[in-house]
Amino acid sequence: MLTIHADSRGRALAVKGAWIADAGQLADLVAAHPGARVREWPGILTPGLINLHGNELLEQAYHPDPREADELGTEPLTGDALAALAMDDARWAASARRGLQRMLAHGTVRVACEELRNRAVRDAVHRSGLAMGRLGRPGGTPSLDPYRSGLPVEFAEPRERDSAARFAVFDVQDEAELAERGAGTCVATVVEGRLVYRRR
Repeated sequence: MLTIHADSRGRALAVKGAWIADAGQLADLVAAHPGARVREWPGILTPGLINLHGNELLEQAYHPDPREADELGTEPLTGDALAALAMDDARWAASARRGLQRMLAHGTVRVACEELRNRAVRDAVHRSGLAMGRLGRPGGTPSLDPYRSGLPVEFAEPRERDSAARFAVFDVQDEAELAERGAGTCVATVVEGRLVYRRR
């Protein structure tokens, strides 16, 4: 089934399977694709963000389970706090899955990684379909929100007809407000045509 995703400015993408079937103004796409399901989101439609700190956030940090919040808090643990934990493959895999989900909640559609040496993390990232290569360490401060990393923010390639259906919607008026408020304003993230995050 074809689904049209539209933002508050009337910009829209028609998604069929894992691909963009059409792009343009909402009214034009609705007319061109009668019967399509329409999702209208508050804010702006973007190609989605690239998080440059894949290794640092997934292989060198532990993302606590919500059931561990009283003991460990909710922020990623690194350094001595990470070293104090008893980590095995199952715990690393669960941490990576939570980390990836938190990235999706910040509108991330690609995660830049050097070779991942932890097999459990590598498998989780591979299954997510988010991984892309990188050369060297990017500097800056690893953050789930790329706007808080201290580096220029990178977006994925623009979405157009016949491109992969990867994009994110942020509940802001424009790109300037997005830069000011950050990626925590994400309301929806789509990867391979699937709605993988929706703010409740």
